[in-house]
Amino acid sequence: MDNRNGIILKDIKLRENVLLKNVYLWMILGLAITAGVSYATVHSATLLRLIYTNPLAILAIFIAQIVLVMVLSSRVERLSTGAATGIFVGYSVLTGFTLSSVFIVYTGTVIIQAFISAAAVFAAGAIYGAVSKKDLRGMGSYLMMGLVGLIIASLLNMFIRSSGLDFIVSIAGVLLFTGLTAWDSQRIADMNARFGSEMTNEELTKIGILGALDLYLDFINIFLYLLRIFGRSDN
Repeated sequence: MDNRNGIILKDIKLRENVLLKNVYLWMILGLAITAGVSYATVHSATLLRLIYTNPLAILAIFIAQIVLVMVLSSRVERLSTGAATGIFVGYSVLTGFTLSSVFIVYTGTVIIQAFISAAAVFAAGAIYGAVSKKDLRGMGSYLMMGLVGLIIASLLNMFIRSSGLDFIVSIAGVLLFTGLTAWDSQRIADMNARFGSEMTNEELTKIGILGALDLYLDFINIFLYLLRIFGRSDN
């Protein structure tokens, strides 16, 4: 009887961690797809010409990215598992096209430095959010306000082109998305603890994809802002 109870408890524990595992596996898959598409694009004269010599192509990709994120975020419960997977993979591919410019603008050394630093910063935020006993839910509204301010400052700097403001925005961007990483991680960990063992396989997949999208976006933004910081010393 004791052995059977131990097996049952072990099975429940494993089941409780399935959501977290799904989230990070989907996130890693998304990042791998994006990196692969970016690398392939920059080494394809046809794709480079198609994307970067046609302003409508860039606009279409940008609009498609927004649409895919909105559909996945607002309709995930009504989507089939296949549709949710397709949207996530499609978004990762489109992001790969847009991020191919990274290999053109920055040197390999800067890209590696930014990636390693982004991985470390992201991991710190994710671990803090997952294990911290401090309730981070109240940070949500402040982080959203910070995001709006960051967008406004970035748009403003497109016109004034201040290197000082660009540096400040980049630092603020890293801090903001590190905070969002901690916030998202705690939210996902809380959902995992409360409902992970009760979710169906379909729910685990779809909620895992949605959580992965949030963390994927956090990582990508941390990486991009760190690129701008490391890229300053390379100019």
